[in-house]
Amino acid sequence: MSQTVIGIFNSAADAQTAVNQLLNRGFSNEDVDLKSNTSTDSVTGTSSANTNEGGVSKFFKNLFSNDDESMRYTTAAQKGSVVSVHVQSDEEAQRASMLLDQFGAVDVDGDDTAGSSYNTLAKNTENGGKISVIEETMQVGKREVKTGGVRLKSRIVEKPVEQSLRLREERVSVQRNKVDRVASDADFNNFQEGTIEMTEHAEVPVVAKEARVVEEISLGKEVNERKETVRDTVRKTEVDVENIEGTKKTTSKNFKPGKS
Repeated sequence: MSQTVIGIFNSAADAQTAVNQLLNRGFSNEDVDLKSNTSTDSVTGTSSANTNEGGVSKFFKNLFSNDDESMRYTTAAQKGSVVSVHVQSDEEAQRASMLLDQFGAVDVDGDDTAGSSYNTLAKNTENGGKISVIEETMQVGKREVKTGGVRLKSRIVEKPVEQSLRLREERVSVQRNKVDRVASDADFNNFQEGTIEMTEHAEVPVVAKEARVVEEISLGKEVNERKETVRDTVRKTEVDVENIEGTKKTTSKNFKPGKS
C-alpha cells in the first residue's frame, strides 16, 4: 500500500538535514521531496518561486480530501518547509516517520514549535480494497404443480345370475279299460280304420336381455383457496468500521489520491 509520510519543519536547515538523513538511510531521490512556498528543491536541485496556491497549498489540497485538514497543514507549512517521503510499506513509513521526528518535524496538531517530536503520516491507497455490501431479498411467487388426479377407466365384467320359474309340461297317456257289452250301432259306425292323435306341449324358459343405464359417472373439479405463510432466511453483508490507533507520536490522516 502506497503511503506518504509528511514532516513540516520551521527551519529550512532542519528540513535539509532530514532530507540528507533519509537519503543516507536508503530512501531514493524519487521518493523524497522538499517543498516550501519559495524555495529551491534541495533533492532535485531545481529552483522555483511557488505561489501559495500553486505550491504548498496545492500540494496539501491534492493530499487531503478534507479542506479544513488541507488548510491547517498549509498554514503550518507557510512558515517553514515540507518534507514528504513516498513509501510502499508500513515498515518504511515507520522508519521515515522516526527520522523526521528525530530531526525536528513540528507537531501540526500541537503548538507548532520547533523541537516537537511529532510528524504527520498520510496514507495514500492507490489500489484500495473495497467490501461489497450484499443483501438478499425474498420474492415469493406461485407455480402450478401436479398433486394427483382421478382417472375413469371402464371395462366389461360378467357375473352369473339365476332366476326360478314354474314350467308346465304335458304328457299323453294311453288308458285301456276292459268292457263286456253288446255292440251298438254307434260302435258299428266307428268300426273302421282311423287315427287318433293327441299332441303334447311343454313350457320352456325364454331368456331376453335388456340393457339399462343405471348410473352416470363424470369428472369435475372443485377449487378451494388457502392462505399459506412462507418463511425463510435471507443474508446480508454487515461491515464493522473500526478506527485503528496509530503508533506513538504519529498522527494518521486519510486523503484522496492526488499528485504531490
